[in-house]
Amino acid sequence: MTHPDARAVADADGVEAALSLERFARYVAWAGGDRHRAVELYTLNTRVSEALYVPLQALEVALRNRIHAVMTEASGAGWFQPEAGHVTDRQAEQVRAAIAELTEAGKPIEDGRVVAALTFSFWTSMFGREQDDLWKRTLHRIATRDGKFLSRKAFATPLTQVRLLRNRIAHHEPILYWDLPKHHRAIADMTRWLSPAMDDWRATLDRFDQLHPPERMRLARLRDDEA
Repeated sequence: MTHPDARAVADADGVEAALSLERFARYVAWAGGDRHRAVELYTLNTRVSEALYVPLQALEVALRNRIHAVMTEASGAGWFQPEAGHVTDRQAEQVRAAIAELTEAGKPIEDGRVVAALTFSFWTSMFGREQDDLWKRTLHRIATRDGKFLSRKAFATPLTQVRLLRNRIAHHEPILYWDLPKHHRAIADMTRWLSPAMDDWRATLDRFDQLHPPERMRLARLRDDEA
């Protein structure tokens, strides 16, 4: 007779074999040594990461398009070109890389194509301290909260955390120890500040609240910086 836990153990063995030992060990620790529960936590991490894709997409699209619209209105076409003087040295490298990629693919170098090819890192860099003057002059127009413009810090602080979360999801890293409901609200808030229409679209597809447990995740803490 097959032991009732045989399938669970086999699943755990298979998942552990497919993952790095270090990565699966974190889930085992979170599960208090229960390897079947560790697989369940890994599965939940994947499902929640998937559910955050739509909110993150809505924010990224709204962010880049609002920046592009506001900067184009203020500075004209090609505002992102290094010679226009609006981007940092690092951003200038990213622009040149995007243009080189389009050129290699045989695509025309048009503003819309370049904007779409630029990474989320480029757009979040528009809110660094070195861009404070640009924010005060122009960029503050991209978003409003309760009908009022925001300070650069009020926008940059939650955006930095969202960028870190997005990168963890993109690299299939554990995110369950984050306060995900808080970050999900921040994503929705920023999207609404940028574009209420895009936030409405997000809300029609957003499954995060259905997939994330309503109670705070109870996990064994592995590092002091896990929060």
